Amino acid sequence: MTSVLVTAAIPQSALEILKTAGLDVEIYTGSGLITKDDLLKRIVGKDYLITPLSTKVDRDVIDADPQLKIIANYGAGFNNIDAAYAREKGIPVTNTPGASTVSTAEVTTGLIITLAHRMVEGDKLMRTKGFDGWAPLFFLGHELAGKTLGIVGLGDIGQAVAKRMKAFDMSIIYTQRNQLDAATEAKLGAKFVSLDDLVAQSDVISLHCPLNDATHHMLGAAEYRQMKSSAYLINAARGPVIDEAALLTALKDGEIAGAALDVYEAEPHVDDGFKQLDNVILTPHVGNATVEARDAMAAIVAKNVVRVDQQQAPKFIVN
Repeated sequence: MTSVLVTAAIPQSALEILKTAGLDVEIYTGSGLITKDDLLKRIVGKDYLITPLSTKVDRDVIDADPQLKIIANYGAGFNNIDAAYAREKGIPVTNTPGASTVSTAEVTTGLIITLAHRMVEGDKLMRTKGFDGWAPLFFLGHELAGKTLGIVGLGDIGQAVAKRMKAFDMSIIYTQRNQLDAATEAKLGAKFVSLDDLVAQSDVISLHCPLNDATHHMLGAAEYRQMKSSAYLINAARGPVIDEAALLTALKDGEIAGAALDVYEAEPHVDDGFKQLDNVILTPHVGNATVEARDAMAAIVAKNVVRVDQQQAPKFIVN
């Protein structure tokens, strides 16, 4: 019987798909993330691997199992996997695109609204010293209507964010490698600009680009200095897209007004400096943490494994 290693707990629906297909399933159920040593031991002799984006699958892991036929990554990203080396070995690497779109867009929208209206700060205040009552100049935030949202990466998630924030009467500008067609821009009300122009013009910058050599530290000290002092930065993409150390300095120095981070440069570590700032919202990588999104992702990885087991090509190959 062919076997699949699942390196983290995933929805039961996926396991049912695998077992219905007659696969022998081994699931890592230990506390915390699986260690590399444990992964190296468990992968030996397995035909298929399902792994979350929090688990690194490097050359050592790939070489430990010569019969491996697919690496099905449970996540839209795949920078945790040495996909190029897997390709050399003839192993397809797949991801779960599309499943995260609605959830991540909703989380991003929530972070933008919450940051602009200082809602986390307000909650903290009410849980501690409270307030003396309504006053004209007390605890002022900012309306989003009439402001400019700059989106870096207008793919599925970026477009879903644009659609939602357009309903808040925000102007939408975007930048990415290639400009979208005129019909899509018109539908979204989005204008293509350079990164420099987006940084300088935006009241809110929201990141939705992949992590690669071109986007690593795309925003750093120079870009923060170009931003409006009243601007907010939202990162629900990948942590290393921004220079976190430079961001912390920019926030402390008042170069920008605030930030909301759902992903981190050395995830799961978060610099303690961010925790001390009231104008920063920190969430634990929950962009697609909904029942609906995770079930959809589970179905994709399980069905891809079954396809390979049935000598069919898997969907969403990234290498």
